[in-house]
Amino acid sequence: MQWTFSVGWLFGGLAIAVVGGLIVVFYRQIADEFFGGVTKYDKVKLWGIIIAILGFICMANLHSLLLYFIFHLIMPNVFPYLLMPIV
Repeated sequence: MQWTFSVGWLFGGLAIAVVGGLIVVFYRQIADEFFGGVTKYDKVKLWGIIIAILGFICMANLHSLLLYFIFHLIMPNVFPYLLMPIV
């Protein structure tokens, strides 16, 4: 499987990374409003960081490559045939 650049995924990943960054910046307000306070501050910040990292992975269009490797580890004999075109 080859890596290819996609402008659509660049902007989509940028939007996901911005949302994750906003969650990290405003984690206190989000935790207070949605989760009930101080005990969830670290969890909300962690989820914001995870979302931002996933956004950067999508920006680089590496998500399909990573999913391919994960599915290939789970089903090594079946998965390559799923990608072949039907003739």
